[in-house]
Amino acid sequence: MEAQTAAAEFWQDPQQAQEVMRELTKLRRQVAVWLQLDTRLSDALELAGLADDELAEELTREAESLSRIVNELEFRTLFSGQYDDENALLAIHAGAGGTEAQDWAQMLQRMIIRWAEAHRMEVDIVDESPGDEAGIKSTLMSIRGDYVYGWLKSERGVHRLVRISPYDASSRRHTSFAKMEVWPDVAEDIEIEIDEKDLRIDRFRASGAGGQHVQKNETAIRITHLPTGIVVSCQNQRSLVQNQEMAMKILKAQLFDLERRKQDAEMSRLKGEDVDAGWGNQIRSYVLHPYRMVKDHRTNHETGNVYAVLDGALDGFMEAYLKHSLGQLT
Repeated sequence: MEAQTAAAEFWQDPQQAQEVMRELTKLRRQVAVWLQLDTRLSDALELAGLADDELAEELTREAESLSRIVNELEFRTLFSGQYDDENALLAIHAGAGGTEAQDWAQMLQRMIIRWAEAHRMEVDIVDESPGDEAGIKSTLMSIRGDYVYGWLKSERGVHRLVRISPYDASSRRHTSFAKMEVWPDVAEDIEIEIDEKDLRIDRFRASGAGGQHVQKNETAIRITHLPTGIVVSCQNQRSLVQNQEMAMKILKAQLFDLERRKQDAEMSRLKGEDVDAGWGNQIRSYVLHPYRMVKDHRTNHETGNVYAVLDGALDGFMEAYLKHSLGQLT
């Protein structure tokens, strides 16, 4: 790829060149970790060969550091899916239950954002529909970083909350549901033909709390793909054109993921396996009353530190899911 970028005609196709440069940057970053590890291992072996007692303490610290790096790299091998190293689009939809469910959807949004920030990932809220009294009805986020889809695919499904509702004057216990959807952000890397006759495009005014980027004219966009019923909206870009470009990018990603999941479902049917029904089968429960517990129903991984999880401490659940997916949990 580096030889390709050095060719005289490389930038004749700017779009293709930019895609190559993005992929090259990602690969360089991944390879650099291994090259640095190789150098440190060689240096450590040289130190060990000197048999100098004064270097023993330094060598011990280096061995412990290298061991942690190797364990981390070993864990990365769990990201074996075709799109695990891609960025991701993540949507959250409040279930039935009015304000309580909408508040739960916003709590999940905050949980994902805090997790992403802890991993130094970039998060953009592409679209958001505010709740009637509190919370949100739905949100769509673009998340960029290393192995984002590989991490976040564990969150696809229905999340259940059990708590004493702060919106119930009688302080009764409520059960709320919200659904997460996750797609690999591969719209720029795939070719999908979309017939304009299959699209209904609506323009409307951006909603929300306001701010310098929220226009008073019709800058928000909603695109409906008529054959599949997929609806995508975007309102957080600066202009109508930018919102439409982002909406089309998201639509392509969803259409691609829909076709990919159809193929996976057909393969599972041919193999005699059960196909995940999705909505209606919670993957994880967050219980705040009468006890405190977060439990993943697929892996049985659980913790009593509910508030840490809601503050973004999701790695344990994600790692358990990755190992479970590869048959490493019994």
